[in-house]
Amino acid sequence: MFVTDLPRPVMTGNTTTIEMLDRLVAFDTVSANSNLDCIDFIRGYLDSHGVASRITHDETGRKANLYATIGPEDRAGVALSGHVDVVPVAGQAWTGDPFLLRRENGRLIGRGTSDMKGFVAAILAAVPAFKSRALSRPVHLCITYDEEVGCHGARRLVADLATLPVRPEMVIVGEPSSMKPILGHKGKVSAFCVVEGKAGHSAHPDRAVNALEVAAELVHFITGQKRRILAEGPFDQGFDPPHTSVHVGTFHSGTALNVVPHRAEFVFEYRNIPGHDAGSLLDEVRAHAEMLLPAMRAVHPDAAIRFEQRPTLEAMALPAGHALAELVRGVTGANHAGRVSYGTEGGIFQEAGMPAIVCGPGDIAQAHTPDEWIAESELAACDAFLARLADRLAA
Repeated sequence: MFVTDLPRPVMTGNTTTIEMLDRLVAFDTVSANSNLDCIDFIRGYLDSHGVASRITHDETGRKANLYATIGPEDRAGVALSGHVDVVPVAGQAWTGDPFLLRRENGRLIGRGTSDMKGFVAAILAAVPAFKSRALSRPVHLCITYDEEVGCHGARRLVADLATLPVRPEMVIVGEPSSMKPILGHKGKVSAFCVVEGKAGHSAHPDRAVNALEVAAELVHFITGQKRRILAEGPFDQGFDPPHTSVHVGTFHSGTALNVVPHRAEFVFEYRNIPGHDAGSLLDEVRAHAEMLLPAMRAVHPDAAIRFEQRPTLEAMALPAGHALAELVRGVTGANHAGRVSYGTEGGIFQEAGMPAIVCGPGDIAQAHTPDEWIAESELAACDAFLARLADRLAA
C-alpha cells in the first residue's frame, strides 16, 4: 500500500516509475477538474533536473499542456506523448480510494494507472537517464489535458508547436497497447440531433408535427447507412470490426401516448477506418433531414431539425515501412504491428504533419474500469523500452 499525502515536495534525484505513478495518481485530474496542480508538479520535477518546459493553457486558465525537450534543441526528435486527465470514478464500485495507489499481487491499482498515467510516470522517471546520454536526436515530452473529452489539449498543443522553430519529427503516443506497436486507429465523428415539431392531441395528429416520428425516420436512415457499409464497405481487415461502425446511442422523446411529441433528440456516431470520410456520412444525414423539413413546415412553419457536431477525432494510419514504425518495432522487438478501434491523440499529431504511432504499457481492457490497474511487469517493459530508445537516439 502506498500512502499519499499531498502536497508533496518536488521530487529530486532518481525516481522509480512506480514512485512517480504514486504521485501522479494522487492528483484528481478527472476531466471536469483542473489539472494545474499536476502540471505544476511535473514542471517542478523537470526544473529539478535542469529541463525547461513550456506551458500552454486553455481558454479558462484551469487546464494546461506541458512541452519539454531533452537533448539538442536545434533539431527535431521523437516526442513521447501522454495525457494526465482521467475519466470519472463516480458510480463505480471501487474497493479503495481511486486516488491512492495500491499494490496487490503484481498489480498497481488506481484511477489512470493504465490510461495513461503509467506511461507518463515512466517517461518522467526516465528523464535523468535521457539527460545523462549524449543524445544526437532529442526527446520531446508532450503532456496534455482533456484527451478523454475530445482531445482538446492535443489540438491546442499542436497549434502551439506550429509557432516554434523546431517541432517533433515523430510522436509515440503511450496509450495502453501492452507495449505492442499500433500503426492505426479509427477516427470518430459524432453528432447530437434535435427535432422540433408541434405538440397536439393524438386524436388529431394531422394538426401536429410528431418530432418522435421524424427523429425515428432519421435513425432509420442512419441504420440504413450501417447496412450499406456492412454490405459494401470499404473494408480494412486490420481492424475489428473491419469497417466503419455506425451507432445510435441515446433517443429521448414523448411524455404520454395521447400527446403528439413536439421534441425528440438523439446522438449518433461513426468510427471510421482511415481513408473513409465519416464527414460525408454525416452530410448524407443532414441532406435527408432537409428532405423531411417541407412536410413538417407545411403544418408548422417553425419546425426544425438541428445537428450539433461533437469534437471530431482523426483516424491514424502509419505505413508499415515508415521510419517511426521501424524504430518502434526495433525497440520493442515486435515482428508486426496492429490496429485498434479505439481512438487516441495520434491522429491529431498525424493531421498536423507529425507521424504518430501508439505504444504504451497496460491493457485498454483495464482502462475506465473500477479498480483500474496496470501490471508492474508492463511498467518494467516500458522502462526497458525507454532505455533502448535512448540508446537509439544517442547512436
